[in-house]
Amino acid sequence: MGLLAEAARLYREALALDRDHFGALYHLGALRIQQRKPREAAALIRRALKQNPRSAAAHNGLGIALEALQRHDAAVASYDRALAIAPNYAEAHSNRGNALQALNRPVEAVISHEAALAARPDYATAHYNLAIALQSLGRLADAVDHYRRAIELRPDHAEAYDNLGSALHALGRHADAIACYKKALTLKPDSASMHNNLGMAYRTVGRAEEAVPHHVKALVIDPGRVEAYNNLGLALHALGRWHEAMDAYAKALSLRPDSAEALHYLGHTLQALARHDEAAASYRAALAIRPSYAEARNDLGNVLQVLRRPAEAIACYEAALAQRPDFADIHNNLGVVLESVGRIEEARQAYERAVALAPGRPAFYRTLVDLAPLPAGDPRLSSLETLAQDMDALSESERIELHFALGKALADLGEPGRAFDHYLAGNTLKRSRIDYDEGATLRELELIPAMFTAPVLRARQGLGHPSPVPVFIVGMPRSGTTLIEQILASHPQVFGGGEMMELNTAVAGLARSDAIAPRYPEGVAQLSGEDLYRLGAEYLERVCRLAPQAERITDKMPANFRFVGLIHLALPNARIIHVRRDPVDTCLSCFTRLFAHDQPHTYELGELGRYYRAYAAVMAHWRTVLPPGVMLEVEYEALVADTEAETRRMLAHCDLPWDEACLAFYRNGRQVRTASASQVRRPIYRGAIGRWQPYRDRLEPLLRARRRRPGVTCPPGLATDGSSIGF
Repeated sequence: MGLLAEAARLYREALALDRDHFGALYHLGALRIQQRKPREAAALIRRALKQNPRSAAAHNGLGIALEALQRHDAAVASYDRALAIAPNYAEAHSNRGNALQALNRPVEAVISHEAALAARPDYATAHYNLAIALQSLGRLADAVDHYRRAIELRPDHAEAYDNLGSALHALGRHADAIACYKKALTLKPDSASMHNNLGMAYRTVGRAEEAVPHHVKALVIDPGRVEAYNNLGLALHALGRWHEAMDAYAKALSLRPDSAEALHYLGHTLQALARHDEAAASYRAALAIRPSYAEARNDLGNVLQVLRRPAEAIACYEAALAQRPDFADIHNNLGVVLESVGRIEEARQAYERAVALAPGRPAFYRTLVDLAPLPAGDPRLSSLETLAQDMDALSESERIELHFALGKALADLGEPGRAFDHYLAGNTLKRSRIDYDEGATLRELELIPAMFTAPVLRARQGLGHPSPVPVFIVGMPRSGTTLIEQILASHPQVFGGGEMMELNTAVAGLARSDAIAPRYPEGVAQLSGEDLYRLGAEYLERVCRLAPQAERITDKMPANFRFVGLIHLALPNARIIHVRRDPVDTCLSCFTRLFAHDQPHTYELGELGRYYRAYAAVMAHWRTVLPPGVMLEVEYEALVADTEAETRRMLAHCDLPWDEACLAFYRNGRQVRTASASQVRRPIYRGAIGRWQPYRDRLEPLLRARRRRPGVTCPPGLATDGSSIGF
């Protein structure tokens, strides 16, 4: 028989002799609380209080039993009676604070816990409970102090270490939080919640690989812990293990079908898999369960942007802000969609609100300065420089954002040296986080001309789908492709499709069907006429959903330059426009841009230069093997010098009549989801020409990489020594 059971037996024997014995009733009631039998405990203590209604301890004990029965208001009344009898009763003050906290009255809870500590300053439990109340009020620094004091008084207090970790995590002190969670687990290694918390902290600092086993351990200890399944899914998502993440969310939903969090996180993973309609449905399901779930509404807005439904995205963000006006991320995302549809001033205001609400978030400064320069003396520039003085306080992702934001801000102020230092630091950090196989990339680009020889193109000429609808705009990123699409999309017969992945998807579909083996471009020789026709038809079917009535649809994916020969075979009547800009201006513009989607070759100057050289060689090959009239080349500088003449050339190439609206392209309110979204809302300007000159002394790795390797054809206008246009 255990000690509690033996004590209970003795108290029952005492009550058999005297059924109204106060001590036996009270102490047996206290034992029943420990044995988790609160209903029996409350009955016993009430009987004791009939014998001695002035017992503060009995009123306190009754309060504890009532709290266990979730009767918090009644518990507060019992504690009040105890304190009326014994005003300095520290335990009753602290217990009263816990009951008030359970009633969501944290301000009053703090007062009660402070009264407990006034009565007994070294009361570890009161320090711990006060910290919980302070944390719920957002007074994190004060909470940290009291958690630390509780630990000083009780070094084995695992829960205090755990909650201290949570407070430090909320303060952004992630390394300290991890240390606290680890200490908590040394004291309580079988705590599912502590393993779960440590896993969340690891994921927050980008150590998702270390997070996974802790979430798995939490689920071994407690297989019904829904939040651990959700957090496991988030860690797997961060590792790109999408399908395993979805399995984790499915398990969470099997345990709790109304888990709005699981549906929200499932939406994230579906979105990462480009299953955007399903992601939107998952977000909507989460919102049906919890209409006030601002995070899910924010992410629904994000996916609506991807689905080219900007008006719905704006409405979604505005609805979320009606619920959470202080949610900085939503203000920033609202700014992004407003910028994409040309509402530039409103976008600027949204970015400014995001910065004001979260002045420690470098990403919000970057979106702001990318849209509009900060004037000299602007306090936000000072805030950026202050953040830069304590880089150790920022995560690696935040440091990258900060460097690119400061680079742009300083460049706008005419300080190219300082600006370049930040661009270089940001690019170096970004490159360290990217898995880029330069050798494989350059080998693929070098292989394209060998696969698409003139005889190969002639032998398959005219076998693809005959539609004249697609217009492909190709080139390097930041070369002017967005401007050219904006001009063409201002024509009433043209729909601007933006940067579309449909061609990649169609080519991948061919590879899965073994038509191309093992991969592009090696398998091109095996393509039959049926394969080519199907490729063109599948591409058309996807893009024509966007604008079924349009006579022309532009696809402005710059990297489609790799597929130019395949485009001509699969869609022989499609038009191709190749945009060229000064190579060094192009490369510098890439280097100074933190792309939303990976451009892995742009974050190191030597790699960027070698990639440009390989791209130029591929385009030189297309120039020699394509039939006349298939590909038009447009120089960005020529377009700036004589916009009307170059626009007439492009329209003629696309077999479209002249329309004056193309010259007022900056008034077009279509959605533009590229880094040039704000630039194409301005009339033609010359400021981007020769942009590289102030950085000449810092670009040696890029200029050195320009040297032609044996066997690579140099395109016209680009001398091997770089003398013609500075590269």
